Amino acid sequence: MQLRQALLALFISLSWAVWEPAYATVHIADDYGGRIGEYVDRFEVVRNSGENVIIDGLCASACTIVLSKVPRERICVTPRANLGFHAAWDLGNNKYGAPAAITNPEATQMLYSMYPSKVQHWIAARGGLTPHMIFLRGKQLTNLYRPCTLQTDTFAAHSLY
Repeated sequence: MQLRQALLALFISLSWAVWEPAYATVHIADDYGGRIGEYVDRFEVVRNSGENVIIDGLCASACTIVLSKVPRERICVTPRANLGFHAAWDLGNNKYGAPAAITNPEATQMLYSMYPSKVQHWIAARGGLTPHMIFLRGKQLTNLYRPCTLQTDTFAAHSLY
C-alpha cells in the first residue's frame, strides 16, 4: 500500500511539473542589431513564451525592438545595460556608386511607432531617430525599466542567439 501511495504521489508531482510553465530568462548583451523583421519575429517568440529578459550590455539598433514586443514588467536592466537607437536604413549606393547606408524614412517611422510612449518621448527629446546613434543608459534607463535583482532575474538565464 505504501508503495502504491508513493508511486501515486510521484505521478502527481511529475504531472504537475509537466503542466507548470517553465519560464527561463533571456539574456541580452553585446547585440548590435540586424534586420528589423528578424528581431520582430524573435521577440514575438520571447513574448509568447512568457520568458523574462535581462538587458546586460549593448542592445542596439533592431535589438531595441525588445522594448516593443516584450511586456515592460518582464524586462529588467543591469548597470551595464546600454540601448542604442538610430534611424532605419537600407543598403544602397552613394552618389559615387559605392555601397552606403541610406536612411529609410518609412521604416524609421514604423520602428519609432513601435516603441512604448515613454521611450518615444526620450527619443524625441534627443532629436528623434537619425543616422547617428543615441544611447539610453544609467539613471535614465532605470527610470523607464526596472533594475535586475540577482535573486529573481539571473536564475536560468540563456542567450537568445
